[in-house]
Amino acid sequence: MNERIETKREAERVREPVVEARKLAKKLGLDPYPVKYWIIDYDEMNELIAYDGFQERYPHWRWGMKYDRQQKQTQYAGGKAFEIVINDDPAHAFLQQSNSLADQKAVITHVEAHSDFFANNRWYRMFADELDAAALLSRHADRVRSIMADSEIDREAVEKWIDNVLCLQDNIDQHQAFKNQHRVRDDEDDHDTDEISDQLADMNLSDEVRDEVFDDEWLEAQREKQAGKLEEPEKDLLAFFRDHGRAYDPEEGKAVEMEDWQKEVLEMLRTESYYFAAQKTTKVMNEGWAAYWESMMMGEESFAGTDEFIEYADHQARVLGSPGLNPYKLGKQLWEYIENTENRREVVRKLMRVKGITWRNFHDVVDFDEVNELIEPHPALESVTSETLSDLESLPSEKVDSEGLERAKAGEIDVDRHPWKVLSYEGLAERHFSLNKLQNRGFLESIGQQTLEQYARYLMDDERYETVAEAMADVDFAVGWNRMYEVRASHNDVTFLDGFLTKEFVTDNNYFTYEFSQTTGDYRVTSSEYEDVKKKLMLQFTNFGKPTIAVYDGNYDNRNELLLGHHYNGVMLDIGQATRTLERIYDLWGRPVNLKTIVKEIDERDAEIARRRDREPEPEEKGKLLRYDGNEFEMHDLPWSEVEDITATEVDYDTKPDEWLA
Repeated sequence: MNERIETKREAERVREPVVEARKLAKKLGLDPYPVKYWIIDYDEMNELIAYDGFQERYPHWRWGMKYDRQQKQTQYAGGKAFEIVINDDPAHAFLQQSNSLADQKAVITHVEAHSDFFANNRWYRMFADELDAAALLSRHADRVRSIMADSEIDREAVEKWIDNVLCLQDNIDQHQAFKNQHRVRDDEDDHDTDEISDQLADMNLSDEVRDEVFDDEWLEAQREKQAGKLEEPEKDLLAFFRDHGRAYDPEEGKAVEMEDWQKEVLEMLRTESYYFAAQKTTKVMNEGWAAYWESMMMGEESFAGTDEFIEYADHQARVLGSPGLNPYKLGKQLWEYIENTENRREVVRKLMRVKGITWRNFHDVVDFDEVNELIEPHPALESVTSETLSDLESLPSEKVDSEGLERAKAGEIDVDRHPWKVLSYEGLAERHFSLNKLQNRGFLESIGQQTLEQYARYLMDDERYETVAEAMADVDFAVGWNRMYEVRASHNDVTFLDGFLTKEFVTDNNYFTYEFSQTTGDYRVTSSEYEDVKKKLMLQFTNFGKPTIAVYDGNYDNRNELLLGHHYNGVMLDIGQATRTLERIYDLWGRPVNLKTIVKEIDERDAEIARRRDREPEPEEKGKLLRYDGNEFEMHDLPWSEVEDITATEVDYDTKPDEWLA
């Protein structure tokens, strides 16, 4: 009873922040799904984190492992769970009952931005638009439980099968929308419907001849050969195994047809992989987007009260200051850079339309102090209080929410707490124009000659304004936000980083790369060059940061063996992990499995010479074939001609590097 009272009390406490955060989010241009908020306790939060944010998942040992890890992180490492939000329409968000009101407000504003991203990003719509996630995962959980409860099915066999499939959960085609129309083989129908049977039927053979010459064993062999015919490598390994794989039966010592439950479990887990793909392909964008708008609402629009701001600042510092490659920090910095760049473009293009200002003399004739003063928000926008409401009447009508202003004058709105309620989107954009912020004051002046020349190429009407003041009065203060919304709708992490991680961004934010030194046996900074930093970042986020593996042949060497290929771009596979994965894949294929890859080998003599000269030895790249036949592994050399098709182009971001990025 006490617990129920506490939950109800917390729900009442966050009711107003939930309502007001939604209104503020929409004022700022966000268009989120509706969000249902749930109050949960500490243990429930840990359970949800272990279950990837959902209340029900299929039975498996890994959930307990994740729960234990989360509890220890909270208890011993000082970690704190702030929020969980589920991509659905409506979205679902969970607030931990024991968190302070400042933390709850931060979570709510963060969630509203996430929900906007879910609703408007094309990659979320591509992977998960037609999936009711909570219902889907609940059905899967119920079905797996019923399979495990079947007296004719060994529970341990189900858990092992799930393990086998999970080792390939990221081996889907993340560039394609989820498709479920692949035909699952059914031997009862295959004889009458597959292509081979149709061809035999066209030959008008007698039943006697057909049964004697083209028996079931021959037909099965032909089907397996057809499974090996691939027009191009198949990236969706789970779909390939569903359609062409067989299970290894240790009792019979050979491959057998998958049981119905095995096909069903495989397809359920594949469906879940596609659902979670959207989160994995947009991690930096999504978390950065939420961090940006949370900061805007909590800090710059004072959604955190004066008595809550210090606690919120500590909250934000912990999130953005966590070690390693932090998607919150990187994403927020990139969104701010996009905003600044678009705002600078707007201001610069207006300046270059002033008589006497060209891209050649820009830095010599423009008074940047004057420009900074001219683009500052109107005083009536900068300081909105109950005593300055009349000042808003002198502003252009598109910058003021006339209805909100009238309600504020009537005392229906506490404008001292919620100044944004009397402003429009355009008014808020001017109020928060990024080039006015102290940390961005030098961004306009730092524009390079090459960028100026590029702007000038497409500049028409280059003497539109007589004075700088006239030009600055015509600045569109919403261009930065508008550009952010366009990018939010169309990009994923790879295209986001590729398009907006520029040399200027890398230099301004002091990014660099480091890697393990074969010479010294420790880690060293290797480069602060833009190209190197960008490539390593791209490597980290392409294909969910995992190696790209595809099926190259389902009838390798005409022996019904599987040939996989590792897309190599300069980063080796971890051979130890690869062998363990092949053991799992063997259970899904039922016959020997081969993996072709490229390794780097270093001659000991060359390594010694390099150490003496304090240099890194130059490795030699060689083709290798790793084979597993169910009992032992073999590694063979491959001629370069047989691995050319798995080598990357000059710039290719398709696997995870062993080295980490600072």
